[in-house]
Amino acid sequence: MLRRRKPDRYWDPYIAGALLGVLLFLTFFLTGHGLGSSGGINRVVVALEDLVAPQHVDTTPYLAAMAGGERDPLDHWIVWQVAGILVGGFVSGWLRGRVRVETRRGPQISKGTRWAMAFVGGVLMGYGARLARGCTSGQALSGGAVLSAGSWAFMLAVFAGGYLLAWFVRRLWQPGGGQ
Repeated sequence: MLRRRKPDRYWDPYIAGALLGVLLFLTFFLTGHGLGSSGGINRVVVALEDLVAPQHVDTTPYLAAMAGGERDPLDHWIVWQVAGILVGGFVSGWLRGRVRVETRRGPQISKGTRWAMAFVGGVLMGYGARLARGCTSGQALSGGAVLSAGSWAFMLAVFAGGYLLAWFVRRLWQPGGGQ
């Protein structure tokens, strides 16, 4: 019989941040590329689109650059990086006793509303990532590390938008509505 382990503590954020910095340096040093995930997810979507509408993929220059003709959009380093992120995150959570099916939410919000808000937020972040030509990890970590002005502006906008939105939805996470 499997017994439920008590979840271990989170990593110290300063140690985790320093290790992330070392990982980013090693990624640039060893591969010549930074970190990111939206490009890998984009390639998976293009691979699925190529199965359904190959003529559209072949005639759209942006898509054809990834999957036109005989190109396999999944044959790219960033797809493997995203797979490693997913597998590594699951293994890490499992080893620390944090893998479970649950919906984390505040007392003033239903599960359905929480899922709807998460879905809408994910769609907006995905759209924003394509519009900004990179996800938050690619823009903030990789772009910020090479002092890209656009990446710094993007991250300042993300933090400002996050704080602004948090002001409007904070009552959903507090007992009694956060009056």
